[in-house]
Amino acid sequence: MGTEGPPRTSINGGNDDGNNKTKEQKAIDDWLPISSSRNAKWWYSAFHNVAAMVGAGVLSLPSAMANLGWGPGVVVMVLSWIITLYTLWQMVQMHEMVPGKRFDRYHELGQHAFGEKLGLFIVVPQQLIVEVGTNIIYMVTGGQSLKKFHDLVCPSCKSIKLSYFIMIFASVHFVLAHLPNFNSLSGVSLTAAVVSLAYSTIAWTASATKGVQPDVDYGYKASTTSEIAFNFLNGLGDVAFAYAGHNVVLEIQATIASTPEKPSKGPMWKGVVVAYIVVALCYFPVAFIGYWMFGNSMKENILMSLEKPTWLIAIANMLVVIHVIGGYQIYAMPVFDMIETVLVKKMHFKPSFTLRFIARNVYVAITMFIAICFPFFGGLLGFFGGFAFAPTTYFLPCVMWLSLYKPKMFGFSWWTNWICIVLGVVIMVTTPVGGLRNIILQSKNYDFFS
Repeated sequence: MGTEGPPRTSINGGNDDGNNKTKEQKAIDDWLPISSSRNAKWWYSAFHNVAAMVGAGVLSLPSAMANLGWGPGVVVMVLSWIITLYTLWQMVQMHEMVPGKRFDRYHELGQHAFGEKLGLFIVVPQQLIVEVGTNIIYMVTGGQSLKKFHDLVCPSCKSIKLSYFIMIFASVHFVLAHLPNFNSLSGVSLTAAVVSLAYSTIAWTASATKGVQPDVDYGYKASTTSEIAFNFLNGLGDVAFAYAGHNVVLEIQATIASTPEKPSKGPMWKGVVVAYIVVALCYFPVAFIGYWMFGNSMKENILMSLEKPTWLIAIANMLVVIHVIGGYQIYAMPVFDMIETVLVKKMHFKPSFTLRFIARNVYVAITMFIAICFPFFGGLLGFFGGFAFAPTTYFLPCVMWLSLYKPKMFGFSWWTNWICIVLGVVIMVTTPVGGLRNIILQSKNYDFFS
């Protein structure tokens, strides 16, 4: 199917035939978080994908609509849902495209498509930017939502710095980070998936109850052409961030049992379809109703625009905290896998609890520190959404598909993939400009560790 595949493996993965792997190699694979457990069911795929996708991004969608406007906003939202579902299907199909081999990690598929060294160079930096960037944004989101909850339930209390709330949010991850693998996160992911639907429903129903604001304006809030353009690009980045679950999809599929008769792509795709239905139920009402009610006065986070009923908005903010706790762990697990793989396979440390304890705590501490230094929610979404999420979500799966399957030139598959590639490249090249500009503008009036 194009390039020559890597050495054949057993259906459970690895780079050597099962008989050729040493006991030490098998022990390492059984210790690493991605390849240690393969008994997940299709519904694990559903709530892992919901937890990975629905999160901080959904809260920014009304603000993205305000930057895009009605026509472009609706088109971008719907097209993104269709395109990312298609590219996600591609990745599910490519997971076991080589008989007997499982591409358990995004970079392993990249190595198969582009070569061992080039594949790592293309995929790993992008994936790390996405996953580490998401964890930083989730630290900011968790801290902001905790602060909003505190301010709502105790308006007369002394104001507490956002930095402290980010630290409180991070303290949970110093504990949860030591869950060994994806399947051990199933309860956390299920909870996150349920509350994501709950707080999204609260967000759009509370907006609808509040009604169309008397001074609502659906025009662009910026006064100059350049500002409108920059905001438009940032809105595109916000949408790209919201549809960014692809970076962990192969790692999620790796946890599902697979045999030649019943490959993992069947239950995985079933879970993905359910997840995307939930995504539609969360994203479209929040984006469209939120913008309809508030227009261009919508704040970066929809829950920040909703003040009443106080008790309901307070609950919604706490549900956001619960969800991004699960979302953080979903995106952190592949990073833990990369770190531990390097430590054990490259640096030859012995797999141990102590090694895992130190490595994971250091990672959580680093993401917490960066979030405290740069808590710019909207700008971070736009910047990371365009710079890294667009490639790994919108067009890198299409490039791999063209490279490996080589569909007929100018056929339906060929055109579909090239359209996705062109749109994805446009998003990648243009949208970070808007996000970076917002970060710069917000940083002018920001005191570090405030």
